[in-house]
Amino acid sequence: MAGINIEGLNKFYGETQALFDVSLDIEDGEFVVFVGPSGCGKSTLLRTLAGLEGADSGSIKIDGRDVTHAEPADRELAMVFQSYALYPHMSVRENMDFGMKVNGFAPALRQERITEAARILQLEDYLDRKPSQLSGGQRQRVAIGRAIVKNPKVFLFDEPLSNLDAKLRVQMRVELEGLHKQLAATMIYVTHDQVEAMTMADKIVVLNGGRVEQVGTPMELYHAPRSRFVAEFIGSPAMNVFAPSNTVSNLTIKPHAAFVGCRPEHLELVPQGAGNADAAVRVKEQLGGESLLYLILSDKSEIVARVAGDDDTQVGQIVGVRIPELRLHQFGADELAL
Repeated sequence: MAGINIEGLNKFYGETQALFDVSLDIEDGEFVVFVGPSGCGKSTLLRTLAGLEGADSGSIKIDGRDVTHAEPADRELAMVFQSYALYPHMSVRENMDFGMKVNGFAPALRQERITEAARILQLEDYLDRKPSQLSGGQRQRVAIGRAIVKNPKVFLFDEPLSNLDAKLRVQMRVELEGLHKQLAATMIYVTHDQVEAMTMADKIVVLNGGRVEQVGTPMELYHAPRSRFVAEFIGSPAMNVFAPSNTVSNLTIKPHAAFVGCRPEHLELVPQGAGNADAAVRVKEQLGGESLLYLILSDKSEIVARVAGDDDTQVGQIVGVRIPELRLHQFGADELAL
């Protein structure tokens, strides 16, 4: 496996710039997730890394070797796509074998790699089936198996779970995490789903408008976002961010703080008039072990509080909200953390 160094990467489509001076180090064996909203550049960055898109400037090194202008086949990468891209007329075995056969691998080596990939992915009983005879999760495992048999230095995943239902997505997340540990492989995974990013990544790269907004472990990004964008993107529900003036009282606000924020689970409900602000309960979502209260502040801004599932607060009730100062995030007019 291998580490990756990206330095000063820029990408244009005509006069439109898609990537802005992206620099990033990925360690050998890391599971790194590129995350961000649609159009942020995460898939463009992955495709440029894979060689499917050309870089207009900057450099890409894999295992110390400059591959900026190398062909995709010469980068020792394997990519798993959102659409599976399986050959419908071929069996599972033939799908995994195809790339190796075309590239002239010896039959014995091809069979050895197929057998091992099938064992790892629990596909031994499905090797002679066609893709149409498989479930969505099994087809995704075949697509991953096709990548494994290439024995690549780096695995690239482009939103591979987005076609699966919610239950299967959770199952496949667990399987991918287990696969990463089993292979000790360098993996880069693209998603717009920040829950996937938080649960799977060793390191998250948050992209915004073609720029790297922040890089860090899931909990670093959760507890110490460097910008309002990261604060509101990472976490579900998102961090509450609102203007402090005329909204909250008895809080130590730093000079030039244009916005303050607090995670939903850190808001404390207290009797009316006893907190930093009063709010009206607009909606209550009961989720079993927890409930989400959607609250309206005096300036009509909305915040969310995460409370215990058996909390008896009712819709329409006026409650006090206390914000622990140690849990308070403050952002300047440029929306960067103070």
